[in-house]
Amino acid sequence: MRLSAMGDVAMTVPVLRAFVKQYPTVKITVISRPFFKPFFEGIPNLDFFAFDEKARHKGFLGLLRLYFDVKKLKIDAFADLHNVLRSKVVSLLFALSGKKRATVDKGREGKKELTRAENKVFEQLPSMFARHAKVFEELGFRINLSNPEFPKKAVLSAEITDLIGENYQNLIGIAPFAQYDSKVYPLDLMQEVIAKLAENKDYTILLFGGGKKEIEILDSLSEPFKNVINVAGKIKFQQELKLISNLDVMLSMDSGNAHIAAMLGVKVVTLWGATHPYAGFLPFNQSLENALISDRNLYPQLPTSVYGNKIVEGYEDAMRTISSKKVFKRIQALL
Repeated sequence: MRLSAMGDVAMTVPVLRAFVKQYPTVKITVISRPFFKPFFEGIPNLDFFAFDEKARHKGFLGLLRLYFDVKKLKIDAFADLHNVLRSKVVSLLFALSGKKRATVDKGREGKKELTRAENKVFEQLPSMFARHAKVFEELGFRINLSNPEFPKKAVLSAEITDLIGENYQNLIGIAPFAQYDSKVYPLDLMQEVIAKLAENKDYTILLFGGGKKEIEILDSLSEPFKNVINVAGKIKFQQELKLISNLDVMLSMDSGNAHIAAMLGVKVVTLWGATHPYAGFLPFNQSLENALISDRNLYPQLPTSVYGNKIVEGYEDAMRTISSKKVFKRIQALL
């Protein structure tokens, strides 16, 4: 398997957990960037193969090397859960050597119909989890995703408890950023949500993000409150995963953090701007009730994009139609 962005990789984890539970005699090797290895730790019968995109596996010759490296593992079938040029090349090489292969159908046509401005077909598309499961079904392994099992809450190190305190009761995570601005909740409204949550001294609110600019913003959001802590840049990614596994609820945009929390069995409230859960990216095992969506009566062209990378004039303030009060109430309902 070849995967890319954080959310894409996180969305494969619940499917693989279900697979190894239902087929305990089958061994899986996941091929992905070394950064994502912690996602798969603790999953039985699963090995991780690090894809070296900068050196050994770079370019077409690198993909040939990747094929021969993986071939040594004596695999019987190849599941392409990414469906991009690189994964297609490796998949084809395995097919030519007589191995079974299956590729994820990303449903590009349906997504185009959902996001176009005219003659929009506004209906729920299959989730990415269902699409991933279908790949394995094509290889002869039908997977049932209806009774998921999640890892236990991780034991927090002294370094983490020093940061967040030891006497926390309700841990609320907030990840206020996304790759594209059209998916980011307005900062002033996010401040209102945080201020309202911080009024309850039994709540500990943890802010997640990365990069210098984001860390500065998170510092300014946390500064006025004793029970709001910016954890960005203060712990390693692996520790961050352990911390997320201990959350009672995560508030996130339509972004990788939502999928990471969901793969760890955490309740997730998601906020949607230019995008919409109907495209198939509602986090795993979460209800539509927890996906708060911009007002389509006021902004009838929504969703305007699958990933949030398309800018539509006049739609910059669509997320302001999700009130901070509504966000606060939804989080409170889950605690």
